[in-house]
Amino acid sequence: MRTFELGKSELTLEDVHRISGGGVRVRLAHSAIKRIEKANRYLLKKAVSGETIYGVNTGFGLLSNVRIEEKDLARLQVNLLRSHAVGTGDPLEPGLVRAMVLLRAATLTQGNSGVSLPVVNGLLDLLNHDIIPYIPEQGSVGASGDLSPLAHLALVLIGEGRALVDGEWVDGSRALKMRKLKPVVLGPKEGLALINGTQFMAALAVFAVIESEQLLRVALHSGAMTLEALRGTTTAFDERIHSVRPHPGQVEVASQFRELLSHPGKSQIAKSHEGCGKVQDPYSLRCIPQVHGATLDTVRFVRGIVEREINSVTDNPLVFVDDDRILSGGNFHGQYLALAMDYLAIAMAEIGSISEQRIEKLINPAISDLPAFLMRKSGINSGFMIVQVAAASIVSENKTLCHPASVDTIPTSADKEDHVSMGAWAARKCLKVITNVRRVLSMELLAGAQGLDLLSPLKTTSKLEKVKARIRSQVPFFEEDAPFYEAIAKIETLTREF
Repeated sequence: MRTFELGKSELTLEDVHRISGGGVRVRLAHSAIKRIEKANRYLLKKAVSGETIYGVNTGFGLLSNVRIEEKDLARLQVNLLRSHAVGTGDPLEPGLVRAMVLLRAATLTQGNSGVSLPVVNGLLDLLNHDIIPYIPEQGSVGASGDLSPLAHLALVLIGEGRALVDGEWVDGSRALKMRKLKPVVLGPKEGLALINGTQFMAALAVFAVIESEQLLRVALHSGAMTLEALRGTTTAFDERIHSVRPHPGQVEVASQFRELLSHPGKSQIAKSHEGCGKVQDPYSLRCIPQVHGATLDTVRFVRGIVEREINSVTDNPLVFVDDDRILSGGNFHGQYLALAMDYLAIAMAEIGSISEQRIEKLINPAISDLPAFLMRKSGINSGFMIVQVAAASIVSENKTLCHPASVDTIPTSADKEDHVSMGAWAARKCLKVITNVRRVLSMELLAGAQGLDLLSPLKTTSKLEKVKARIRSQVPFFEEDAPFYEAIAKIETLTREF
């Protein structure tokens, strides 16, 4: 099993994504252990000093003015976890839960939370022993962080809640016993430190960025296949056009298309319509660099925000040992991720929207010069008619999902927490949009391969022929109607290999 040292250097999105897949043992770096122990010693000293410290010897939120007696401090932290575990809905999938656990541990390694070493090691034990806390997807407004989802996570640490172990949902106590682990006993502030933060939305954001980047590679190939099947012109990808509007994403996408549509293995299809007189294609073909490129730049912008977030301290209050200060602030507020996830959802929805329009061009004989609905014997066969309809329905669904969550706020905690980010919902629906886009691109790949085969014996470029061969390894050319849903599902699975 591979080993990853947490707290030695900054996390990357790729680190989180890889570890979330399981099979990686995570341990604390020596430098992280020293930071954790130093901050914990400082906090414990403060806790017995008689000084009033939020979350250590006070209530929470509106109850922050209620002083808690020393004999009740441990109970205070346990009660916090129990009272905040109010999530509803379907449980988060295991990969996302692992990412959450890792990110929660990561923020505590930075030495600004004051937690003890057993708390952080307890989180890593969940990862290393494949214990998946039950975390319902609904319940967070994104400030003060992802309180409810993180409370569900933390309950398993103390032997409560529920967890998935060896494919079975069991209570937290049994989950720990099955792996020969003991419950963590919480000290001052540790319950609060476990639930104050943005790790639910950040975990989803990591997956959203990684999947978006991968889908842009799929869209590159689906768009190029459609362009070839429609015998479109490559003039719109000319380097000179993009040099005078040099947005990085636009320039890069145009370059990628030129590479796919050029030597070696020059397209016989392209050669067959040289000098045909066609000057301009529809926007869904001609403006691929501008549309795909804008999304590419958006994904890169969002990646930067998510990278900073997963390496940030989002707890409250924060311990600054060297300055001898414990300060209350608002680093748990999810506005950065909320805005980023809304922006990414909109950008990715555009990839699905333009893809659907390319499918429409493929099935429309007035534009494609191909058999109607991509079927040689149309009439008795409806062909890809409803494939495009299904794609249109998904694109329309994305329009609703792209209403920004970040423009909403609902005052909570008796108006103490009067502006919230809604970042959790922004991240959840962003992933829904991305899933929808994958399905539309799968439909385009299916239709594009059908269009290219209808031009046989002419071949496209060698690179695109390889893509088509991969598609044909999963689904056949359609001579007559068939239940297309089976083929779409197979191509959707295939898209994860691009």
